[in-house]
Amino acid sequence: MLPWKRVLRPLTALLLAAAVAAVPAATAHASSAPTTGWNDYSCRPSAAHPRPVILVHGTLGNSVDNWLSLAPYLEDRGYCVFSLDYGQLDGVPVFYGLGPIDKSAEQLSAFVDKVLAATGAAKADLVGHSQGGMMPRYYLKFLGGAAKVNALVGLAPDNHGATLSGLTNLLPYFPGASDLIKATTPGLADQIPGSAFLAKLNAGGDTVSGVHYTVIATKYDEVATPWQSQYLSGSDVHNVLLQDLCSLDLSEHVAIGLFDRIAFHEVANALDPAHATDTTCASAFS
Repeated sequence: MLPWKRVLRPLTALLLAAAVAAVPAATAHASSAPTTGWNDYSCRPSAAHPRPVILVHGTLGNSVDNWLSLAPYLEDRGYCVFSLDYGQLDGVPVFYGLGPIDKSAEQLSAFVDKVLAATGAAKADLVGHSQGGMMPRYYLKFLGGAAKVNALVGLAPDNHGATLSGLTNLLPYFPGASDLIKATTPGLADQIPGSAFLAKLNAGGDTVSGVHYTVIATKYDEVATPWQSQYLSGSDVHNVLLQDLCSLDLSEHVAIGLFDRIAFHEVANALDPAHATDTTCASAFS
């Protein structure tokens, strides 16, 4: 083996380890969402909340572990809540979101159709964390999703790539590293700034008409960096910095999606703007 190839494997492992650190620890049994509580296909949206909410996990997440706090939070507020697994690699259980992102968007498309058929709703709302806040934009832009989605809310979405606090900037120093990552974990390769996937996704504008976009970022993000790159440009975009709502909030990339009720309150506002209330530090107790 050539010397640089000996270095590639540790570098790839380092990238994976950094990504693993950016998602909730998965439980051994969590391979599909519960059939009671959220993902209840007998749930019918109410007049107050007429659209089902579909939760889209991040890289190396899954339909359960990413949403152990947010799903019940939204259920308690009267929403029909659903979540999916996407981006599975053969032989890799529990940790998803590693497959080609355009194919993951096709899985999302099929899941949205399934939820709409079951609930009888005309449109859904999407809430995603990290890759899960970015990947749906491909569905909206290229797979006809704009006709079926009212709002997309992204929690720390890597809309313009994830540098992992600059770690991906090291890749050019290791010939073949990018090719190795693309071959083994294409979902990671697609998220590297400058990838062909991101170039296609963001060409011609960040948004599509008819969809309401909200981005909730934290300045302490260590994955989707710089955090300003998470923001979208468009006429129907609400970009929010968590620390502008509560300067005491220290959430980073994981916490904003896993358990931050201040961020969750802003998600609820985005889903029901007609009844939005101010998000403050006190929202942590609401």
